Amino acid sequence: MSAKKRWCPAAGESITSQQCGQDREERYLCPLDCEYLFEARRHEKPPGVDPASFPHRDVKVSEEFVRRNQSLLVFTARTLAAAALEADATDADVREALEALIQTYRTRESGLIYDTRPANPYAARICERLRESFGKLDEEIRQQTGMHTLRDADVLGILVFVQSLCIQNDNGRRRGRRFQDFLRSYFPAAPAQAEP
Repeated sequence: MSAKKRWCPAAGESITSQQCGQDREERYLCPLDCEYLFEARRHEKPPGVDPASFPHRDVKVSEEFVRRNQSLLVFTARTLAAAALEADATDADVREALEALIQTYRTRESGLIYDTRPANPYAARICERLRESFGKLDEEIRQQTGMHTLRDADVLGILVFVQSLCIQNDNGRRRGRRFQDFLRSYFPAAPAQAEP
């Protein structure tokens, strides 16, 4: 008797539940709205990560800092989630993009302007989208207040904080996107504005 199969949108064919469990986010880039992926996420435990092993621990990100920059955090998380989805990126691509952006903002803190660009095209697309979005946000703030108030130090701190969330929510699968699910859950896209 053959094992019962179910349709897999990532594979484009019917597969067994065992194949789904073994190949999910390893062989297949599963769509985030897959009911079987959603069910698996409910039972999945993220690997324990020692915060002492996080990169950029010298960048101090306190609860007070996050509270003070909450709107920048929400903006960054939403933009990152949208950029990753548009790029068909994995969490590994997102981590690479975040690291490149952090290196860029660390360089700016030292007074130099140098953009670190990932060789990975998925990560590069995410980086470019975030850079453009930060530039537009800075321009909007400048137009509203008459001065630049989007500080590089604040962007750097938020990027380091988001990177720590990424590390904590990584399931370790080669094509995993658990962190992107986390972003979509905790920072849902803003509702579209109704036309007047």
